[in-house]
Amino acid sequence: MHTNASCSLRSKPFVAIFKKEPILRSSVLLWLCSLVFSTVSMAADVRYVGGQQSIPLSSGAGEDYAIVYRGVPPGTRLTVARTSEDGLWADIATDGGITGWIPTRNLVTELAPQSGLSETAKPVQGPGDAGIELGSTLPAQAADQAELLNRINSCDAEFNTVAQELHQLKQVSGNAVQLDIDNQRLVEEAENLRSSVEMLRAENQRLLDNLDSEDFMNGALAVLLGVVIALVAPRLVPQRRKNSGWN
Repeated sequence: MHTNASCSLRSKPFVAIFKKEPILRSSVLLWLCSLVFSTVSMAADVRYVGGQQSIPLSSGAGEDYAIVYRGVPPGTRLTVARTSEDGLWADIATDGGITGWIPTRNLVTELAPQSGLSETAKPVQGPGDAGIELGSTLPAQAADQAELLNRINSCDAEFNTVAQELHQLKQVSGNAVQLDIDNQRLVEEAENLRSSVEMLRAENQRLLDNLDSEDFMNGALAVLLGVVIALVAPRLVPQRRKNSGWN
């Protein structure tokens, strides 16, 4: 109790002075505001994604780590929690809660005045400037169109040539197939003719053998008939009686 009382007694003169001196009060308030602001700034280092392309987030400070988010769009507000020892990577978090490591070279402290604007947001040109620009591009477009037409014509010519060659190949292949069929048919006919010739030769040989056998039999029969005639003929001729001396 004694300690609390002494503290309250000591603080009362300071409070009285603080109420009586507006300059002191303003100074203290400014000092407190600057302290709070510096604390908030140190606690939250806000950066933005610079450039015109989305930047992927890695799981660690290096390109060897896995990609955890495929791309943060340019102009996205980020809160830097810490940086790597070499200062090349920063551990960040988006306002949507996405976290990861991003190269510090892709971070900027503030956005450019035209950052995030699309190409269609360019100042509108006047009719005269547009006509001059279109007039300057017409010859190039005409040349491109002529070149395209030449390419189309050359492609058509090549297509016609290839179509003719394909037609000729089809004809040649068809003729080759027909020739193969005719060749097989002729081979089969030649085999049939060879078989027929062999059969005719065998039949001819058989007939020749039969003729030789018949000639042999006829000769044998002739010889046998001659022998028979030679033996029988003398017996068929009557013999003359001899005159005896008695008569």
